[in-house]
Amino acid sequence: MGVTRRIIFPALRLLVWAVIAVALVRIAFDGADLDTTSDALTPTGSVSEPTVAAETGTITNVVTVQGAVVADPAVVARATLAGTVSKVLAADGAAVQAGTPLLEIRQETPQEPIVKTDPVTGEQTTTERKPKVTVEVVKAPVGGTLAMPTLKDQVLSVGDEVAKVSPGTLSVSGTLTPDQQYRLIGAPTTAQVTLNGGPAPFECTGLRIGAPATASGQQPDDGATTSTSGALTCAIPAGVTAFAGLGASMQVTNGEAKDAVVVPVTAVQGSVQNGNVWVVAAEGDEPEQRAVKLGLTDGKSVQITEGLALGDTVLQFIPVPGGADGEVDCDDPAQYDPTVCGG
Repeated sequence: MGVTRRIIFPALRLLVWAVIAVALVRIAFDGADLDTTSDALTPTGSVSEPTVAAETGTITNVVTVQGAVVADPAVVARATLAGTVSKVLAADGAAVQAGTPLLEIRQETPQEPIVKTDPVTGEQTTTERKPKVTVEVVKAPVGGTLAMPTLKDQVLSVGDEVAKVSPGTLSVSGTLTPDQQYRLIGAPTTAQVTLNGGPAPFECTGLRIGAPATASGQQPDDGATTSTSGALTCAIPAGVTAFAGLGASMQVTNGEAKDAVVVPVTAVQGSVQNGNVWVVAAEGDEPEQRAVKLGLTDGKSVQITEGLALGDTVLQFIPVPGGADGEVDCDDPAQYDPTVCGG
C-alpha cells in the first residue's frame, strides 16, 4: 500500500497533467482552419431607421409640478393723496378686515384771495380765503394682521407705503420648466395638491402662472443650471392644515383628447402648435419632411390634429442635423451639433 501511494499515484497524476498540457498546446496553435478565400466575413446586414405608424389613442395632458407651501406675502397699503396724516385709525398689530379704515390724510390747497372794487370810489377790498381741504381715507387692501409704521402729522406723497397687511394665508408654489409652461397654456384655475405627510389630496384654487422667484446668489446644490421659465401658484383653502415649508405636489389636468391621431414625441420636431415629421411612403424610399399641427401631449405621445392620417408611417426618431434636413451650419448656435461639428 505504501508503494502505491508513494510511486503509482504520483506517476498517474503526472501522466494526466501531461495529456492536458498537450491538448491545450494543440488547441492554441492549430485553431480553426479559416478559408480566406470564402466570403464568410463579408458584412451582409444593413442599417435601417426605425419607423412607427400613426395610431389612435387617448391623451390626457397632466402636468405634475413639485413645490412647497409658502406664506402669502403681506399686501401693501399706499397713500392715494399727497398731504399730512391727520388721524391714525388702526393700531399696529391689529387684526383688520378688507376695507377697514387705517388712517386719514389731509391735504390743504391755498386759494387765491377775493378782490372786490368799489364802483363809486374805486377802492379795492381783499378778502382772504381759507385753503381748500381734501381728506382721503386709506383702507386695508385685504384682511389680516396690520403693520402700521406711519405716524400722525407725517407728510406723505402719492404712492408712499403707509402700512402692510399680512393675510395669514398659505399657498403652494413650484417652478415650471419651459416644456411644462407650454403644456399649461390655457390651464384651468384649480389643481390637485398633495402635501408631503399631510392630509388627503385636495383641490387648490386660484391657480396662476407668474415669474419664477429668484434668490440673489442662490445656486443649485449640484452646481447645474436648472432651466425654469415660470412659477405655478395656487391658494390652499381654509380648513386644510398646512405649514410653510412643507413639500407638495401639484397636479394640473389641462385637457383630454379621445380617439386622436397620435405618434411618439420622439418622432416630432417641435412640441407645441406646429411641428415636423418625416413620412416614409414605402420601404426603401427616402423619408419626406412634412409640417403638422400639434394638439395635446402627455410627455410620451403627441396628438396630430392636421397633416398626418391614421396609419401613416413616420420615422420614430427625427433625423440628426445634416441628415434629411440638409447640411449643418456649425457657425449657427441653433444648428450646432457636436457629433457633426467636432466638439
